[in-house]
Amino acid sequence: MRVRRALAVCVLIAFGVPVMAQEPALRLYAAGSLRAVMTEIGAEFTRAGGVKVQGEFGASGLLRERIAKGEPADVFASANMEHPQWLAQSGQSGPVVLFARNRLCALVAPGVSATPETLLERMLDSKMKLGTSTPKADPSGDYAWQVFEKAERMRPGAFAALSGKALKLTGAPDSPPPPKDRSIYAKLVADRSADIFLTYCTNATLARVEEPALQVVALPPSLAVGADYGLTVLDRGGPAAARFGLFVMSLRGQEILARHGFSAPALP
Repeated sequence: MRVRRALAVCVLIAFGVPVMAQEPALRLYAAGSLRAVMTEIGAEFTRAGGVKVQGEFGASGLLRERIAKGEPADVFASANMEHPQWLAQSGQSGPVVLFARNRLCALVAPGVSATPETLLERMLDSKMKLGTSTPKADPSGDYAWQVFEKAERMRPGAFAALSGKALKLTGAPDSPPPPKDRSIYAKLVADRSADIFLTYCTNATLARVEEPALQVVALPPSLAVGADYGLTVLDRGGPAAARFGLFVMSLRGQEILARHGFSAPALP
């Protein structure tokens, strides 16, 4: 059934069959770090003849749980590969494709002296409030814990110290919603809820645009952690969902991802 549907979609695309006017909006569930870029990709997709894209953004793990419980998503774009693979393996979606890459950076408050070389010292400092997202619910939190594991190999005891002090300020089911039209990371670090926040480099860059006094510090190679983003089309998604997936992987879609600071694996 899925193979026949995929072949039918390819035939439609090959012959330039337009999207029917009555086709409903496409429901995209996507990681919060994709809000800006997927909003632009969705608008570009619609301008190119596709249907309107309605985005629902949040922690990937929480979105996956909502989809598994029956919420009507057509496409799922996650900040890791595991959550969409879970849906594929449980028979709820098609194959998972790697469509973007990101990496972790440190967003640092004004007045905190930190460089890639001194970042671990600053994070371990008992006076420094270290913010992260929530592991399991949000891949960003899982990636932060991978940083802590790397720190342990450099300095025994670092994992216990860092995981014990980390403030899980975002990504949980009961986390405060992000402020409207503002970066939650800019707010949390600017108001000193955290002195250092481990988040995606794309998030940190956007936060610094809002709060120029903040610093974006790259993790040194010994602590560096990358993030692979996976996309899957849900079984309930029709031809429009398949077309949107193809658009994300197209040259235009990948160029938009790269312009927003993501590594775009399908670019030449």
